[in-house]
Amino acid sequence: MAKKLYVKTFGCQMNVYDSARMADVLAPLGYVGTSEIDQADLVVFNTCHIREKAAEKVYSALGRLRALKRARARGGRPMLLAVAGCVAQAEGAEVAARAPHVDIVVGPQAYHRLPAMVARAHQARGAVVDTALPAESKFDHLPEEAGAHPGRGVSAFLTVQEGCDRFCTFCVVPYTRGAEESRPVAAVEAEARRLVARGAREIVLLGQNVNAYHGAGAAGETDLAGLIGRLAGIEGLRRLRYTTSHPRDMTPTLVRAHGVEPKLMPFLHLPVQSGSDRILAAMNRGHTARDYLRLVESIRAAQPTIALSSDFIVGFPGETEEDFAATLALVRAVGFAQAFSFKYSARPGTPAASSADQVPAEVGAARLSRLQRLLEAQKRRFNARAVGRTVPVLFERRGRRAGWIAGRTPWMQWLHMEGTDAALGSVAEATVVEASTNSLVGVPADRARPGRARPGRARQGGGA
Repeated sequence: MAKKLYVKTFGCQMNVYDSARMADVLAPLGYVGTSEIDQADLVVFNTCHIREKAAEKVYSALGRLRALKRARARGGRPMLLAVAGCVAQAEGAEVAARAPHVDIVVGPQAYHRLPAMVARAHQARGAVVDTALPAESKFDHLPEEAGAHPGRGVSAFLTVQEGCDRFCTFCVVPYTRGAEESRPVAAVEAEARRLVARGAREIVLLGQNVNAYHGAGAAGETDLAGLIGRLAGIEGLRRLRYTTSHPRDMTPTLVRAHGVEPKLMPFLHLPVQSGSDRILAAMNRGHTARDYLRLVESIRAAQPTIALSSDFIVGFPGETEEDFAATLALVRAVGFAQAFSFKYSARPGTPAASSADQVPAEVGAARLSRLQRLLEAQKRRFNARAVGRTVPVLFERRGRRAGWIAGRTPWMQWLHMEGTDAALGSVAEATVVEASTNSLVGVPADRARPGRARPGRARQGGGA
């Protein structure tokens, strides 16, 4: 009888990709996926450490599993429990201490060794721990994908770069994921072709600092723009995206690619974190607010339809009301289609965590609320501008209502429309008839009422 594997993913898209690859690694041991945690023989929590709240969610989930694990043992059906990812890397000893019922603790650069760890865990007393940052690349030891997993449907994730050399003072990534490493062009292309052969029509290239990609190719190192050009030649692939970027690594060739490569979608997630030069310097971001605005200008010059997304941290140590006002000013100047904003969370081991100038929690919360109101208003206006336009939509899944399907526009907006499963995996023209903060409603373009549609790919980018 097959053994059951339950994987719960916390955090970013790269963790979604890693979770799928862990399933691939475990498949030769006879593990098949299950959505029922109480049926699992092996439970893997793939964790995120970017904020304190994310880490605490993991410990809460582990606590809830203690009774289930004991009950399974009493019934003669033992369950192995593994903690993987960035919490495992950063807090391996604490995981073992706070949750002694955990059997395996494995860091994000070592999960290719999971089969051996599972074998050891069946014999070990106490947790089997592997949080080393190995000299060899884990990608050299991973099998080809075993089958369909989350993030591998019509739109699929593909990790091309890991780690970060930027060392922002608030961020744990350099400590949990290690130094920047780029996969060879041929390996990325081979995986992309396998994904397309299995039904992917859009590929999202992933990296902690993806636009720092510098993979080995036949003619030397290739940057992200070159990789995108190579992948765009894959027959059957309709769309390419990439995330997450750093402004300092947004090269002229990559900016230019947004204007010349039709498969590269006109949407860019470009974190800025703050609009205050003083705070940006304290964060070790390596750019000013003006640098960011100039970069946005050059990107929009190359691709006028582009929509922008970003990340923001408020309440960073030492942030004053004047600094926060500068962030609001930058948001107004750019006009974002969407954004992710957070109150600063001190991460152990990062330089900012030891700052004596911590902002009171209530001040940070109030600033976050003000920022989010502005960002939500921009998002609503961005979506509202789509009403009446005809846009190409890649339909990915069934909708929430019977007889409906859902997909994304080039600008990452979810659009819901009446349709059948036959349309899934295809790009179809839809005319937008309704817009809300989080999604659009459309009708097939050939069924739109006269006067409602404005033909062609209308401009979506621009300020609020």
